[in-house]
Amino acid sequence: MNIPGKLVVRTYAPVRRWLMAAATVLLVVVAAYLTFELGRKKAGFDGLEAARQRAELRDEIGRLQNQERELRVQLAAAVEVQGSQVRERSEVARTIGELQEQLARAQQDLQFYRGIANPQAAQGIVIRVQQFQIAVRDATARRYTVRFTLNRESRSEELVAGNVGITVDGERHGAGVSLDTASISDARIRQLPFSFRYYTGMELPLTLPVDFMPERVTVEVRSSRKGAVPYRQTFVWNPEN
Repeated sequence: MNIPGKLVVRTYAPVRRWLMAAATVLLVVVAAYLTFELGRKKAGFDGLEAARQRAELRDEIGRLQNQERELRVQLAAAVEVQGSQVRERSEVARTIGELQEQLARAQQDLQFYRGIANPQAAQGIVIRVQQFQIAVRDATARRYTVRFTLNRESRSEELVAGNVGITVDGERHGAGVSLDTASISDARIRQLPFSFRYYTGMELPLTLPVDFMPERVTVEVRSSRKGAVPYRQTFVWNPEN
């Protein structure tokens, strides 16, 4: 008869082992975090104060974002209003130029008929402006060239002489401004002299200030003939590339 050996009973609980391992890991993580926080506190770092500062910064960021949106809306409205004002000023300038051009033609016709009725009376205004053009030389630097032709009403062989002044009217910092020849011409001249028998071409290279918005150009012709009335004509500022 065989006698069996000792019987060994062993328990096997894998769930408990996993729980013990997880608890050990959690205790290690908590201990590491507490050690980290203790080190930061000894170094002078306050976690609660840092959290409060982060909350304040988030509130400030939200406030600045709202302010940015409001400013964008205001800017868009201001740009739209400015565009409308520019269009209105352009229309007014164009209307003024057309009316002044009609007035100049009426004065020329009146002078012509006066010359027929009384030849001596036609010696006042004898010069007019034609073929007016504004050419762009450098739009970025705001450099242009004003070109036009002067001719006389009568076909006399006598030379006619005098000078021409050019004025550019527009807006600067919200106010109306007139720039004369000396302030805009590249050569800083006060006037353009002329002397011709039938007609002559004139041109003036000029540079406009950066903050100046041109609207119209006035050409004033002053004859050296004694008693001659200056001739003025206004054109809308419309550069051609």
